Amino acid sequence: MIKLSKRTTIYLDPDLHKIIKFKALETSRSVSDLVNDALKHELAEDQEDLEAFKQRESEGSISYEELLKTLKDNGKI
Repeated sequence: MIKLSKRTTIYLDPDLHKIIKFKALETSRSVSDLVNDALKHELAEDQEDLEAFKQRESEGSISYEELLKTLKDNGKI
């Protein structure tokens, strides 16, 4: 299967651009590959966070003050 690519323009901080070009040379990969991998990693983390929120949505919540009182009552602080 042929994988089609979309072209886009992004503006990088000059220092970040130098670093990513250097890493591309060191790893024999393209800047595009490195950027794509970084974006995939970031989006996967977001997805994991969303799934964790979904799993915990039925849990109750307590206020900060209640948490402090409970910790004090239990001798934790």
